[in-house]
Amino acid sequence: MKQRVWMMALALAAGTAQAVELPRVFADGMVLQRGQPLPVWGRAAPGAEVRIDFAGLQATTKADADGNWHVQLPALEAGGPYSMRIDDKAAPQRLDDVHVGEVWLASGQSNMEWPLAQTVDAEAVIAAANDPLIRHYKVPKSWAGTPQWQLAGGRWTAASPGTAGDFSAVAYHFARQLRARTGVAVGIIDSTWGGSPVEAWTDAATQGLDAAAVAAQATALRDSDAKALAVTRANLARWPRLPADADGWQACELDEEAWVAIAAPGLWETQGWNGMDGVAWYRGGFTLSAEEARNGVTLGVGRIDDSDTTWVNGVEVGGTTLQYDLPRRYAVPAAALHAGFNVVAVRVEDYGGGGGIHGQAGELFVQPHGGAPRPLDGAWTFRVESAQVALVDDKNQYPALLYNAMIHPLRDYALRGIIWYQGEANANTVAQAAAYRRQFPALVEQWRTQWHAPTLPFLWVQLAPFSSGADRRDATGVAIESPWAVLRESQSAALSLPATAQVVITDVGEAHDIHPRDKRTVGERLAVAARHVAYGDARVAFTGPVFERAEVRGDALVLHFDHAAGMAARGNGPLRGFEVAAADGRFQPAQARIAGDTVVLRATGVRQPAAARYGWNDTPQDASLVGADGLPASPFRTTEDTR
Repeated sequence: MKQRVWMMALALAAGTAQAVELPRVFADGMVLQRGQPLPVWGRAAPGAEVRIDFAGLQATTKADADGNWHVQLPALEAGGPYSMRIDDKAAPQRLDDVHVGEVWLASGQSNMEWPLAQTVDAEAVIAAANDPLIRHYKVPKSWAGTPQWQLAGGRWTAASPGTAGDFSAVAYHFARQLRARTGVAVGIIDSTWGGSPVEAWTDAATQGLDAAAVAAQATALRDSDAKALAVTRANLARWPRLPADADGWQACELDEEAWVAIAAPGLWETQGWNGMDGVAWYRGGFTLSAEEARNGVTLGVGRIDDSDTTWVNGVEVGGTTLQYDLPRRYAVPAAALHAGFNVVAVRVEDYGGGGGIHGQAGELFVQPHGGAPRPLDGAWTFRVESAQVALVDDKNQYPALLYNAMIHPLRDYALRGIIWYQGEANANTVAQAAAYRRQFPALVEQWRTQWHAPTLPFLWVQLAPFSSGADRRDATGVAIESPWAVLRESQSAALSLPATAQVVITDVGEAHDIHPRDKRTVGERLAVAARHVAYGDARVAFTGPVFERAEVRGDALVLHFDHAAGMAARGNGPLRGFEVAAADGRFQPAQARIAGDTVVLRATGVRQPAAARYGWNDTPQDASLVGADGLPASPFRTTEDTR
């Protein structure tokens, strides 16, 4: 009897013991960095003795008065699988399937976040993704007003055809190359958030912000969110049961009594549906004469965030997937039309960020054949098919909030390096893009300080070509002002920092899609850069030609380049993308030829050249100078006082 009571007491004590709490990135299936001391940290009962056993190594420490503890294991060679045991003599933990290999942090906005499933050749690439030693840890989108010690969630996932489709596409292709080169396990920590500016990823102190003010702002945001979500839930309550599907909502004849009014264009978040993601429908229409109906029309349904399927009179006339900023224009055949009122139904899918029909006035229209567009802006009817309600989407726009929740908790996790793809959100104006020249290096330095690694390799992707609509051109099409060109220049300036490299992808982008689907080229070029910067391969060609200086020779401007080996025009075509200006700053297209490690420029009507620029616009796809292994030259200008 006494023995039973004693055993019950032990069981009760074990059940109430304070368990060791580890950072969530320490979990089954994790990858630890080889060749570096390995910090391990967490929380336990104040004063508790904590012992770590891993791969034949042991370390012991005591939790401080606040319960925090930290140990450092010696560097290990690649290997595994191992188990790690963390024992506080109260509630020990064990982590299994742990490997020692290469660990990289992948961060930035949507082009780094972009999943493998939505890229070129996705089906074949995913089917071949059967390497369990490529591992991906997705940090969930989260935000905080103060630096957090713990991540909001996440888990390590091994690559397989069933999992790899959700991996960051750039990071997966990068990791695949590293696996082939090193033969060891590769772990990617994916901490990304689409649409986020650099300020969101930088701590408050680096930006000269008052930490208390940032925390107070976050508190105010949470209070505001609670009120907004209450409104959204009340609006959803008018439909006690959302349909399992909305079959028939595209029909010409439909009882719309349960539908509500909504204005278009205008994101639904601004009209009582803040925090809602999911699927919703819009219904509207237009009137045609019999002759107009016989000849067909063009229908514009604005910009739709993110995907749509569009019907006229129950006939599907178009659809677009994951193009949040693309104006939809669909040809509607005569067979779908009739004289009188014609019904338009638009099914919208959005699972992050803003949702619904948005854009500029006039982008919703109907245009009869040979006639002028007629606006369809104004009141439409609206109904929700499915919904999830949470307010995180706009928090990526606030300084320091993403850093606090998505980077700071990783503070000591040993890394080989960082890959970064971001900048689109900082290229809205020239002034904003110019400020990035200061902000981006500041982020690099701050992150390196966090990891106690002044030369932690930091590799980034230069912005791809994209027609942003923010550039200005003269009557001949020559750029007068280009925020995206200035942003690329700001990115290039950060190469003055040690242990850095930039991947140029002027040959990859798609002018009308901010998310180029070719992520393989991007990831593979990052891996080549890593070979040089992180792994010391001095022989590899890791960059295209880099502008060094300009020299005036009569009526010619001679441009000198570093990394000039193998300079050529892409595809052996004409050498394009260069412009020359006299002292008046008026640029003209230049005739260009390669001469050794130089490019010689002349332009009709420019007898005394003073400046040149290359690829200086939002969409420099015609810029064709490449170097060894076909790597593109970065856009540049020889003087910075001329836009």
